[in-house]
Amino acid sequence: MQHWELLFFFFVIAFVYASVGFGGGSSYLAVLALYPLAFQEIRLIALLCNVVVVTGGTVLFIRHRQVDWKKIIPLVLVSVPMAFLGASLRLEQDTFFVLLGCSLQVAAVLLWMQNHLAGRTEKTVATPPRYTRDGLLGGSLGLLSGMVGIGGGIFLAPLLNLIRWDSAKRIAATASLFILVNSVAGIAGQLTQLPATVDFSRILWLGIAVLAGGQLGSRLAIARFNPLEIRRLTAVLIFVAGIEVLYKHLPLFN
Repeated sequence: MQHWELLFFFFVIAFVYASVGFGGGSSYLAVLALYPLAFQEIRLIALLCNVVVVTGGTVLFIRHRQVDWKKIIPLVLVSVPMAFLGASLRLEQDTFFVLLGCSLQVAAVLLWMQNHLAGRTEKTVATPPRYTRDGLLGGSLGLLSGMVGIGGGIFLAPLLNLIRWDSAKRIAATASLFILVNSVAGIAGQLTQLPATVDFSRILWLGIAVLAGGQLGSRLAIARFNPLEIRRLTAVLIFVAGIEVLYKHLPLFN
């Protein structure tokens, strides 16, 4: 495998994101975009790593009855086929990277605001589902998730907090499940157009790295760290990576 330093980067990303409730797809993409890899492989790696990191957390949320199935079904029922469709679309490389760069910019802003938005819903009482709104939201984020190669939770959680969709814990559980199902759907959609040059050994090693980082991050007492500082440092790094991607691929700068 080339670029062994990726194992360290992915381990750290998985550790940080698992400890604050996300899969890390946006940061995997931000790092991989700096390497000369086929964009189809970049998307596949990010989604597979998402699945590895969020599966354990999703199971725990379900066991602790934090998932409100009546409210989450409209989100995922539309998002899953849209994530598959987005991943199946044949994008030009520059189109993909411009879309990725813009997505990273938005993700960075939302991640920076996450603590403030989550505080708004800390004591929110569950409200009845609004099927049309939730279906449109899930479908839109599902399509974007499939096209770019993220699970969508980094977009979904702040938006749900903003509209006071439910309590902060329920939203975290919803985002975790949303990331899992959309990542699986995105992987299925991408299998129809993988290039022959995909390095599966690299994918395996990176999967092991995020498994170790994710398990460690979810088990260590996050009280030793400042979640706000972690989120904001990560947001800054994602924002810078997004600028770098756009600078390389926007016609305006070339």
